[in-house]
Amino acid sequence: MGEGQVNAATFADEGRSAVERAIAANKDGVAAAGRLVAECVAADGVIHGFGTGHSQATVLELVGRAGGLIPTNRIGLTDLVLRGGADRAILDDPLLERSPGLARKLYELAGPHPQDLFVIVSNSGVNNSIVDMALHVKEAGHKLIALTSLIHTRAVPALHPSGQHLADIADAVLDNCAPAGDALLPLPDGGALCGVSTITSALLVQMVVAEAVGLLTAEGKTAPVYISANLPGGHERNAVLEAHYAGRLHRNGF
Repeated sequence: MGEGQVNAATFADEGRSAVERAIAANKDGVAAAGRLVAECVAADGVIHGFGTGHSQATVLELVGRAGGLIPTNRIGLTDLVLRGGADRAILDDPLLERSPGLARKLYELAGPHPQDLFVIVSNSGVNNSIVDMALHVKEAGHKLIALTSLIHTRAVPALHPSGQHLADIADAVLDNCAPAGDALLPLPDGGALCGVSTITSALLVQMVVAEAVGLLTAEGKTAPVYISANLPGGHERNAVLEAHYAGRLHRNGF
């Protein structure tokens, strides 16, 4: 293959390298995040995931999936309609996530308990709603895990009036090692192709879950974990475990 060639094999090679970088760069971050998740679950807490745009894909990797933790809640802009009674038309506003007070409203709709943990995902770590949510979460006394691209966030100025990036606020930071702008393959006429943050972020989420469950198991605790609802008895088993968190798990209708 010629240098700079754009094809599936090139992306596979570059993507594999990004995965390896993410594993190497996050040993301490995964350990710290895993401990926070384990402490939250042991304290009967719920882990709340929040992200906007494509970062929602990573939140879905954390929340309500087979092989994942049951006490997980997804916070999204659609909560304003599905749970907050707002008119659906507000979701057509491309600048909705910049609205003043948005993070506080979403936090209130989630109804977190004091022992709950937050995971906020943003590749750039600079959008106002992301930083607003992070600041509100910390002011309310919760622990916070940030999942971001340190390359990207260090390359761009803060947009929030506080002058802070998401990574500045968190108790533990996971670096997805995506380049600024996310895409891996430079195009001949400028720009780049094929985002990688979802791949590396999904890997980090699963590493953290594995770390947390390992810690809980070592301490003699049983972690509440989903099995696939498409296996015999799966839905019934999951429903019994979910019942312990009745009224606390909101999944945006998913």
